[in-house]
Amino acid sequence: MPLRSPFTIFARFFTKEMEIDFKPKFFEALRNYSKEKFAADLMAGIIVGIVALPLAIAFGIASGVSPEKGLITAVIGGFIVSFLGGSSVQIGGPTGAFIVIVYGIIQQFGLEGLAVATAMAGVMLVLMGLLRLGVVIRFIPYPIVIGFTSGIALTIFTTQVGDFLGLGLRDVPADFLSKWVVYFQNLSSAHLWTAAVGVATIAVIALMPRLSKKVPGSLVAIVVMTVGVYLLQTYAGVRGIETIGDRFSISSSLPAPEGFSLSMETINLLMPAAFTIAMLGAIESLLSATVADGVTGERHNSNTELMAQGVANIVVPFFGGIPVTGAIARTMTNINNGGRTAVAGIIHAVVLLLVLLFLGNLTRYIPMAALAGVLMVVAYNMSGWRTVRSLLRGPKSDVLVMSVTFFLTVIFNLTIAIEIGMLMAIFVFVKRVSETTHIAVLRDRLDTRHHSDVSPNEDDKMDLAPGVEVYEIDGPFFFGIANKFDDLMRRMGDKPLVRIIRMRKVPFVDSTGAHNLETLIQSSQKEHIHIILSGVRPEVHQTLERMGIEAMVGSDNIFRHINKAVLRANALVPELTRARGERHRRHHHLQE
Repeated sequence: MPLRSPFTIFARFFTKEMEIDFKPKFFEALRNYSKEKFAADLMAGIIVGIVALPLAIAFGIASGVSPEKGLITAVIGGFIVSFLGGSSVQIGGPTGAFIVIVYGIIQQFGLEGLAVATAMAGVMLVLMGLLRLGVVIRFIPYPIVIGFTSGIALTIFTTQVGDFLGLGLRDVPADFLSKWVVYFQNLSSAHLWTAAVGVATIAVIALMPRLSKKVPGSLVAIVVMTVGVYLLQTYAGVRGIETIGDRFSISSSLPAPEGFSLSMETINLLMPAAFTIAMLGAIESLLSATVADGVTGERHNSNTELMAQGVANIVVPFFGGIPVTGAIARTMTNINNGGRTAVAGIIHAVVLLLVLLFLGNLTRYIPMAALAGVLMVVAYNMSGWRTVRSLLRGPKSDVLVMSVTFFLTVIFNLTIAIEIGMLMAIFVFVKRVSETTHIAVLRDRLDTRHHSDVSPNEDDKMDLAPGVEVYEIDGPFFFGIANKFDDLMRRMGDKPLVRIIRMRKVPFVDSTGAHNLETLIQSSQKEHIHIILSGVRPEVHQTLERMGIEAMVGSDNIFRHINKAVLRANALVPELTRARGERHRRHHHLQE
């Protein structure tokens, strides 16, 4: 047999086990595309583009960048997500969830730091897709998702209070509590006309669904408030209502790509922020795609979606954009207006590009208070207060995880919130599994009716010879239950001749469980107690073999069926009884 090089073995493993799962839905859609589908996608894409316009501008400004950067993110990021994505209807772009993270990164590391962190997050997302972690990301506990989403919603609301009331503040503290202290200290400087614009914006958005569900309320509110403020300033002499043009200089063109400097020091500093962007982007985009699947009946490819999100986040920073992810509200708007292929998402990006190139200068007249009102409505919709209320009636452990994640998000930051929340969720999970795993001790007689580990044509009841005990583990034998098993052995205190460890209900054994089992076998053998393993599943058997436990007990003492294990134990009793008696006599003789 010819020897194979390590490189050949690795290459074969990589091509077999790590085959890239990259299948963009756009190319699948083109195979059976038709004029009817294009007409539906065209209408949906135009409507989604109109809906995304005020949101992209608002998210850009709230994140600490100029309004056109929000539009550029929606154009480039939205195009890439639709062109390469694993969902037919996903709409990508800037979202409210990133406002807090992006704003904090800019304050600490500047715009170049944001670009580096976003690109790093993009690389992480691509790696997640290559490693097929799309399914794993969706296993993040729901209380954590609700906790940080609600926390982000409250933080977004807080960041908009100054513009909503027209307080004229510039250097507002970054942390939540200090913001509210500054707001209350400057409450007397609130501008009534500005506050009226903010309130009117929210009222228009709230009332629009009653008039028309197809026309986006946020766009109507922005247009109405912009025209209204222009008329007030021109003909009524009202002053002091700040607009986008008062704060930003707006460019109506796509910027040329620019590079940014990289160093190991910068990468190390920005790694936590990049990881947070990547995790949040993965969670939000896959959650959006999953919700869309429930409506359309299709099934998205989570690994392809992660890679598309990653590519978008790698490209966008070179044009000054902010992080990209799937947007649930815009995705649902796409579906509700007939969009069924990725072409609709590409059309949405083209619509936004045309707006940026030909109508970009008009955005300078939009009142800041109107954008604040739009974002407050976004924050309200993000809060999911109905879901929070239902979770508060659930298990106390879930309430605790959600509450801690919420408060850490608001008071500290999202990175800490996700890390602590996940850690708490893991502890809660281990505790719950440990409580559901039971260990029973059986003697004298064994009832095996309806048991899965009994050979065919065997009696329902089996007698256990004196000195034979059966220890049945019901549940996974992992680190959370291993010590419980060890404690039970110590409490028993007796010394049977044979211990049968029945493992028919053990789906897996981890290294801690295997170590405790090894310790039990060693201590039993020192006390001349014979160990037999019964009901061992093939996958568990492989683990025991790899950990060297099979060699300790002997392959002839491991059985799939309990009746064979009992027969083996009963047959050993006479010999073990004589050996124990001989040891007692020798011990007694030495004492005399």
